[in-house]
Amino acid sequence: MESYVNEFINYLSVERGLAQNTLESYGRDLRQFQIYLQSSQIDLLKDSNRNTILSYLSNLQSKGRAVSTISRNLAAIKSFYQYLVREHYVEKDPAANLESPKLEKKLPKILTIGEVEELLKQPNGLFPTGLRDKAMLELLYATGIRVSELISLNISDVNLDMGYIKCYGKGAKERIVPLGSIAARCVQDYITKGRQKLIRTYEEPALFVNHHGNRLTRQGFWKIIKKYAQEANIMKEITPHTLRHSFATHLLENGADLRSVQEMLGHADISTTQIYTHVTKNRLKEVYDKTHPRA
Repeated sequence: MESYVNEFINYLSVERGLAQNTLESYGRDLRQFQIYLQSSQIDLLKDSNRNTILSYLSNLQSKGRAVSTISRNLAAIKSFYQYLVREHYVEKDPAANLESPKLEKKLPKILTIGEVEELLKQPNGLFPTGLRDKAMLELLYATGIRVSELISLNISDVNLDMGYIKCYGKGAKERIVPLGSIAARCVQDYITKGRQKLIRTYEEPALFVNHHGNRLTRQGFWKIIKKYAQEANIMKEITPHTLRHSFATHLLENGADLRSVQEMLGHADISTTQIYTHVTKNRLKEVYDKTHPRA
């Protein structure tokens, strides 16, 4: 089975252009399925069927795996069998009519506008790293891009005169995102006063670099935002996506339409964006309960 899995992962990479993290996730899940088949002495092409897959999912459940983990495993298995059918390795798809377990939708945690303002005040603009951190935080909140998209930005992807950035989302899809005047000014300050002191060579394409002059990593950014959250006395749990969630929610609260927010976030399906409407409804209910005399 391993050769089929490797072939499938290569197909996802070359033909569909999926991100490295997604490819690794597919690989991990399918190799766990492979171990299960081997331990049960089931041949992938000859013996596996609908009951095999259901038994595997039941096995995951008995081990206490989360619903989201089981759902992700099933999604990987379904895609894998679809590939095997398309390549004529198997005649029928045993996973064709299997439905994923229903996930409990967790509302994203967001910051209030006041908390965002406190967070954005923290970087010290007297230092190159402070200019960089200020530019990154302002850029994230101004555009709602993913952290992976932020750290992948090259200096050539930023057009400050026209007020937009060009980024590449999931599946290497390019999109143009508008940039506000404050974020544009902070990025300009970083480029002219900070970046040139951090880079080791003028050929460096990365927009945001660390103190070694190399492209900043996701882990590096995570440490940065955690540090500033502590300095701003924000007690909420902060993740790299916190500013993205806050960006979307604040836009909807102030009258932006769902389709525009979907486009800016780079969501392929508007149902993914709709989670933010639940957040705004919850916040309206909180306001009502706190302020209406007969609530």
